[in-house]
Amino acid sequence: MVVVKKDGTKEEFNVQKVVVAVNKSAYRALIKFTQEELDYICKFVEDKVKEMNVDEIQIAQMHNIVESALEAVNRTVAQSYRDYRNYKQDFVHMLDEVYKKSQSIMYIGDKENSNTDSALVSTKRSLIFNQLNKELYQKFFMTTEEIQACRDGYLYVHDMSARRDTMNCCLFDVKSVLEGGFEMGNLWYNEPKTLNVAFDVIGDIVLSAASQQYGGFTVPSADLILEPYAEKSFDMFTQKYMKLGLTKEAAEQEACADVLNDFEQGFQGWEYKFNTVASSRGDYPFITVSIGTGTKRFAKLASITMLKVRKNGQGKKNCKKPVLFPKIVFLYDEKLHGEGGELADVFEAGVECSAKTMYPDWLSLTGEGYIASMYKKYGEIISPMGCRAFLSPWYKEGGMNPKDDSDSPVFVGRFNIGVVSLHLPMIYAKAKQESKDFYQILDYYLELIRNLHLRTYDYLGEMKASTNPLAYCEGGFYGGHLGIHDKIKPILKTATASFGITALNELQQLHNKKSLVEDGQFALEVLEHINKKIDEYKNEDGRLYAIYATPAENLCGLQVQQFRKKYGIVENVSDREYVSNGFHCHVTEDITPIEKQNKEYRFWELSNGGKIQYVKYPINYNFDAIKTLIRRAMAMGLYEGVNLSLAYCDDCGHQELSMEVCPKCGSKNLTKIDRMNGYLSYSRVKGDTRLNDAKMAEIAQRKSM
Repeated sequence: MVVVKKDGTKEEFNVQKVVVAVNKSAYRALIKFTQEELDYICKFVEDKVKEMNVDEIQIAQMHNIVESALEAVNRTVAQSYRDYRNYKQDFVHMLDEVYKKSQSIMYIGDKENSNTDSALVSTKRSLIFNQLNKELYQKFFMTTEEIQACRDGYLYVHDMSARRDTMNCCLFDVKSVLEGGFEMGNLWYNEPKTLNVAFDVIGDIVLSAASQQYGGFTVPSADLILEPYAEKSFDMFTQKYMKLGLTKEAAEQEACADVLNDFEQGFQGWEYKFNTVASSRGDYPFITVSIGTGTKRFAKLASITMLKVRKNGQGKKNCKKPVLFPKIVFLYDEKLHGEGGELADVFEAGVECSAKTMYPDWLSLTGEGYIASMYKKYGEIISPMGCRAFLSPWYKEGGMNPKDDSDSPVFVGRFNIGVVSLHLPMIYAKAKQESKDFYQILDYYLELIRNLHLRTYDYLGEMKASTNPLAYCEGGFYGGHLGIHDKIKPILKTATASFGITALNELQQLHNKKSLVEDGQFALEVLEHINKKIDEYKNEDGRLYAIYATPAENLCGLQVQQFRKKYGIVENVSDREYVSNGFHCHVTEDITPIEKQNKEYRFWELSNGGKIQYVKYPINYNFDAIKTLIRRAMAMGLYEGVNLSLAYCDDCGHQELSMEVCPKCGSKNLTKIDRMNGYLSYSRVKGDTRLNDAKMAEIAQRKSM
């Protein structure tokens, strides 16, 4: 018997080729056949071929027989086999899409992510590879239903280009990696003995580890991490000066000055490194550092010095401006930072920095709500991962729920495995057009996200620890002391997976033609429904799902285009070039900062997987007004961002809150910094911008953002 192939050539029938083919399909589905199953498949195929009693068989007929055998053994593998049958045709189409995108990247650039400078060769290469990875993800990971939902616009799978092989945002345990030394790049690093070496080593750790993931990379409580190395340097400097003949008091005074200098140089070094050295992904890693709770002298000095270095800026003399990374988050404790608190001066330094540079953002540890409750009950800080993602609790003994009253949660060293966002206005429009119950349609898309997350947990669990040694082998992640050949599945039990929400304001408008400022009740009910469903999923699946108010960067414009394509232009829903972020009031609303805080507070505890509140301050570096609004936000339990539109003349150094032409020298060579979402970005650099058109349109219309 011979098999006639697609090109007309003939080949002797060999059942071992069937074994090879079905094993490939099983591998793609993360399944391994037993010998008994393979024997059954071979016998099934051979028997069917013999029954046909022919000398030749077409390859298409052979495929049908093999599919029938697989259906009897494992339907998942049968589907994988079917999907792969026409791979040549699919790959031609896929590579054509990659080629068209690559040409656009090469000669026009890309503004999907403001942290990437697509003018650089290395970034172009990375973006082109990302496009290929995205196509592969859609082809071999997503189901037909999921692809359809994304193409129509009802769902958005974030970071398709990266989520095939790694995880998302994290709270990296730098302290654990440093203690006792560690291995990186086949080289052993001893634990630093001085502060200046600690700064260098931490910088190396951050750049190396952040390259192996996507999303935000947070160094939590950096002041407490640096404190012991400052003590070591202080002791070393003191001994040096005493040997030179100084009294102990004089030696300690000189040693303190040297430690301060090391802090200044170290933080400046971080700002240079994190804003100029791109990761292997081709972008500048989204690095966040939280500070502010250390009460001892050098932890306190670390916080104040970092804030002063950021406030003073970097650049040529008389042309200094703040950098974008690391994003600084101030951890606010009312007892420590309130009036008369022992860290009140650290708070003052933070407000001065925010009033000048917009950072730090402010996280309340002692106000109301989930984040503060974890701190007040357990003393555990939940720093944001990147700009706004927060972890659900995982208890050391009980897992998702505390084993007993002595059990405590752990947050540092944990991470997220990815986000899939709902397009709520489109889902609502679909329900109305089809005369179906909105919540029935919503639940269908929630179920799609759930299944995608479950497969992601399973898929990533097969990865080896060698894919990110600092995280999985050297203690960067909780439980991360695996062997390089171990699978990372045990570590994933503490990881969260996020259900993103966007455009609640547009959802409310579609429902009754009122904004969140005018009403908001329906949007609130929808978010409550989503929370209820996610809690059901968590209990049934044993997975840490979370609800995330999505920071829509490129997505804010894409969702408008998707809505218009299916449902047209609707006033206050799709008539602008962008949709609102998460549960935020529309940027065009002419409301006060206090009104905005109050309106958005309704949704605060319903988005515990990721959220931030921010207001635009219509004041010119008014220190007392900013301080008052920050304290109000901290009492409410918010994570608060200070918004000022910063502008700098690169020719004469003149600074204003907003300008298009320098009033001092007439130059248009300006650098402008605006808040993208939960983070800052350049809205203008040497006459150009890294932001997409939709986001620029939103920035131009901001009144209350």
